[in-house]
Amino acid sequence: MSITVYLVDDHRLFLAGVRAELSEEFSIVGSAHDVDTAIEEIRGFAPDVVLVDVHMPDGGGIAVVEGVAETTPDVKFLALSVSDQAEDVIAMIRAGARGYVTKTIEPADLADAVRRIDAGDAVFSPRLAGFVLDAFAGAMPSDDDPELDQLTTREKDVLRLIARGFAYKQVARKLNISIKTVETHVSSVLRKLQLTNRHELARWASKRRIV
Repeated sequence: MSITVYLVDDHRLFLAGVRAELSEEFSIVGSAHDVDTAIEEIRGFAPDVVLVDVHMPDGGGIAVVEGVAETTPDVKFLALSVSDQAEDVIAMIRAGARGYVTKTIEPADLADAVRRIDAGDAVFSPRLAGFVLDAFAGAMPSDDDPELDQLTTREKDVLRLIARGFAYKQVARKLNISIKTVETHVSSVLRKLQLTNRHELARWASKRRIV
């Protein structure tokens, strides 16, 4: 079954070019030139992967990612931008994007990035990966975090993957456990941390920079 892709960019000519390059391999379910339309349609289509520009009016890529995450958390985002600034890369990843590539990327490499994002990988243009490593280096909570100390080692493993945006089936595959076991661990984590859903869990983890 073809990977479904949605495109967001306020530069119509560039958007048309990306659509032309990717449409032979992927199912392009829609596109938008503005934030509000993108959020509404992505929620409706629930594509596998969204390619989103970073700098657009009304909040740009960050607004799109955050606007979709609360209602459609399994959608994966790949930022596609002219900017290679560290602050843009880090901001998009913190918002929930799974990867960040620049618009100088070759078409074949972009197609490969879409496939990898769909598979659950994190994808970055080579020089941008260092920004992310630097930003999150040493960011795990200290050992004396009383809330984190409540969790078992396996619960922490599940928590980190959920916080990174993985779906339950992807967590199960990565940890070699059943989806039911993932659900049990998530329920236990929610109970121990006094949270009500996975969105609150993701925000809790984000504040503590658990990735």
